[in-house]
Order: sequence, then structure tokens, then C-alpha cells
Amino acid sequence: MLAMNYRGPQRVRIDHKPMPEILHPEDAIVRVTRSCICGSDLHLYNGNVPDTRVGSTFGHEFIGVVEEVGADVHMIKVGDQVIVPFNIACGKCVFCKQGLYGNCHESNPEATAVGGIFGYSHTAGGYDGGQAEYVRVPYANVGPTVIPDWMHPDDAVLLTDVVPTGYQAAEMGGIQPGDTVVVFGAGPVGIMAARCAWLFGAARVIVFDHVDYRLEFVRNYAHCEAYNFKEIDDPVVFVKRTTDWLGADVCIDAVGAEAAGSAMQTITGRKLLLQAGSATALHWAINSVKKGGIVSIVGVYGPTGNLIPIGNVVNKGITIRANQASVKRLLPRLIEHIKNGILDPKAMITHRVPLEEVSEAYHIFSAKLDNCIKPVLIPPSAKL
Repeated sequence: MLAMNYRGPQRVRIDHKPMPEILHPEDAIVRVTRSCICGSDLHLYNGNVPDTRVGSTFGHEFIGVVEEVGADVHMIKVGDQVIVPFNIACGKCVFCKQGLYGNCHESNPEATAVGGIFGYSHTAGGYDGGQAEYVRVPYANVGPTVIPDWMHPDDAVLLTDVVPTGYQAAEMGGIQPGDTVVVFGAGPVGIMAARCAWLFGAARVIVFDHVDYRLEFVRNYAHCEAYNFKEIDDPVVFVKRTTDWLGADVCIDAVGAEAAGSAMQTITGRKLLLQAGSATALHWAINSVKKGGIVSIVGVYGPTGNLIPIGNVVNKGITIRANQASVKRLLPRLIEHIKNGILDPKAMITHRVPLEEVSEAYHIFSAKLDNCIKPVLIPPSAKL
């Protein structure tokens, strides 16, 4: 089969790899019909995530058709078109039973924090991902969800990560009617977080980024204010000034490890790798939120330490909430939102690229070329 093959930082190519096989009675084999490149994949692509091994296949956002199931799989059947959440979750451990599917205790023997994730380095279990023609899906009675007949596949593939992560970012913010919400980052997740903030009653939503076409997109898609932080002396002072010097009620970090905006953070976190990425957006979130406010973190950081102002967190009485999105828990509500026209995920897709051109797709998305917001890869097997 064809699959993306990681060869080192900023080097990916299409290659032939062996077909996946059923290794456990609860496995399924899924023929991929859509997969995405995520902003989080760029952390892998740029070499910012530990233990990203040469030969890996990325891709934690994919949908497809069930081709084969193990002997103990009874929730899906051959021929079903399914959404496959990026979380690999057993459904039985203490954390899965709490709905914390992103923290499954059984799917990732490499860590005690995050659960297994498709195509996201050996720190997330070492599973091959969906930027390929076929994928082995463990715990197939838990994760895969049958796509409703009425749903467009472009909407379905964004339910694997972008929509639930953006929604959970807003949910974790504990947004109350009348709140001012600031989102750092106008990538797909930040865009969706800004859109979903209104669903919880926000009265004002502000987004910061430094790429003008992304700022224009989020203004139109999420109907929010959007500002280029490079054109502002200090985003923190800007937020304070526009909120009567109190600060925002909720701040969302939707950037993570590759945030721009601070030379010191960039050098120590992205160049020298002395910390787990550049924590600039998290700094701004902590310092922009009001005393007693909430900071919601969905941006990806590595497992080592970061330079953040923890004293400000304590002295301001800030609540920090952070996690990988529990996709399975959120899917029923989000499917209804799409059905009722409240959310339109597919409008974020700007590029549809053949899987065979995966290297060019990574280049376009990483370098922010051609007004790219969200690229989707279409494998040749999608036409079978």
C-alpha cells in the first residue's frame, strides 16, 4: 500500500509499506478515504516531538471504510464508513470510564500521561497513522463511529480531531454568558475554538495570530475580532486595555510548541530544544486572563518542561484546564450541531491533495503558502 514515510525533520515522502494486519481479536482494518494534515503533525514534521522515528507514518485524522474485523469486533462491520477518533482508547480502564478517552491507561505503554494516538510518535504509543491507504485500528468496538448517511465526508474527517478539539477548548474554558474570550492561534483548531466560544455564550471573541490570511479567514468563519500580534506592541497590554484593565475571562492556547512572538522562547524551545517548545502563547494567555479566570490549553507541548510564569498563575488565582480532546464523548453532540447547521467544518478545508503528493502538501501547509487553512489527503484507494 501507499503511505507517508517520515525520513527526518522536514523530510517526508510517499512510499510502499506492507498492508496492516489484524493483530488482536478487537482490531479492524480500515481503508482510508480521507485523511488530514494537522497543525500538530507539523510539530512532528519539524522535529519538535521526542521519539519521532524515521519510517513512521503520520496522520491522526482519518475516516474510511471497514475492510476487515477481528473475531471479537461487534460494534462495526465490514462495509461500514466510519469516523476514527485520533484517541486510541480501550473503553474499559478507569480513565475511559470517566470519558477521558485521551488519557486511556491501556493504549500507550510508553507514557503515563497521554493515551495512544494514531501516527504521533512513540511517545504516543508508536502506532502508524492514517496518511496511508489502509490502517490497523485497535479497540475497534470503542473508537470507530459509523458516519450518518446524510453527512458529507469532509465534515466527517474533521470530526476526528479539529471540531472536538476546538469545541473542548471552549468547553474547558467554562465560558459563561457575557464573557470575553481570547484565542491565541488562528489555525484550524483556534478557528473552531473561536466559533464554538459563541455556543457557550461568549459576548466577545478575540483571536491573535500573525498570518494575515488566517486572520481574515477566522473573522469571516467565526465572526470574531482578529488581530496580528506583530502589529501590536504587546498583546497582553492590548487585552488589558480593551477589558478595562481587568483581563479576559477566558484565554485559550491553540498554538502549542511552535508559537512565534518571542525570540527567547523561539531560540530555547524551537532551535536549541532546551524546553518543550516555545511557550509564547501560553505566556500571553496566563498574563492576559483576569484574576480568577480560566486558561484552556489544547496546543501541543512535549513531555519535558517549559518556561512559564507559574508565579502569575498562583498569584492571580488562575484555573488551568488542559487535555487532549475526548473525541468519542463529544461526537454525539457535534454530529447534531452539524446536522442542524450550527457548525460547518468542511468550510475550513482549502486544499484537497492526492496522497501521492504528501510531501508537497506538508510543504504548503508548513510554509503557509497558497492561503492554506486545512489540507485533506485523498488516497487512491478512496476511489475503490
